[in-house]
Amino acid sequence: MSLSIRGFPNGFGGEVEGVDCSRPVSPEAVAAIEAGMDRYAVLVFRDQPLSDEQQIAFTRHFGQLEKYETPGDIRKPSDRRLGAGIADFSNLTPAGRIMSADDRIWLFKLADQLWHSDSSYRPVTAKYSLLSGRIIPSSGANTEFADMRAAYDGLDERTKAEVEDLVCEHSLIYSRGAIGFTELTEEERENFRPVRHPLVRKHPRTGRKSLFLSSHAGAIVGWTIPEARMFLRDLTEHATQREFVYSHRWRPNDLVMWDNRVTMHRARRFDRNEIRDVRRTTLTDDAPVIAEAAR
Repeated sequence: MSLSIRGFPNGFGGEVEGVDCSRPVSPEAVAAIEAGMDRYAVLVFRDQPLSDEQQIAFTRHFGQLEKYETPGDIRKPSDRRLGAGIADFSNLTPAGRIMSADDRIWLFKLADQLWHSDSSYRPVTAKYSLLSGRIIPSSGANTEFADMRAAYDGLDERTKAEVEDLVCEHSLIYSRGAIGFTELTEEERENFRPVRHPLVRKHPRTGRKSLFLSSHAGAIVGWTIPEARMFLRDLTEHATQREFVYSHRWRPNDLVMWDNRVTMHRARRFDRNEIRDVRRTTLTDDAPVIAEAAR
């Protein structure tokens, strides 16, 4: 069966058929998937039972794995359940038990239910993320995606002119503070110090403009904090209207791939007494967004 991509009704997101992600993929298939990403921004691969090693190998067809010089969570090495190259988005402890309701890591991870773009809190942001659903709760736990290209296109001309040259500061301090998680150590605050990215990005392959929003964005350079946060909240409300959103209902062994440069996403609530084991691989972008914009 040859590779094909069936686009979803609103043109945002698509389902890929005819590829086994556990095996090496031909250059032609890689090119077709990348073209699908350029068009749809989110791709769903059904029935892909993968080991961590197979997921990493498939991800590497599309670029370089993210390097984690800048911490993206509060886990210590002893807290980690999975090996290098793959991020743990489960509710499980290293011993395989469900995290308690007051587990500090669980509370930190609850902010994943806010709209965000992966690694926007790093100097070099993420390119593609690939999330593999290993164990799925019986209800809830959808992942929602918002099309930041369509959101930009939907702005009136005056607002487009206003956002064109704005630069935002992104930090995990902002996104965690939004849910009341403020008890960070001095080391964590240093690790999470803000980085700057433009509010409008241009896709390096398609040239299409998009908003670059995230719950990690908590300031606009040259603006007061209250005015910046109200403006960013208004933009996020605009960008996450139903017509811009695809909600993915997980099945076991789904693999979902998205382009962080043109989308936001969020996890949805589920029964925390059930296991949710999803694992993410992430590709780094080529350069800091500020440098990319300058080029």
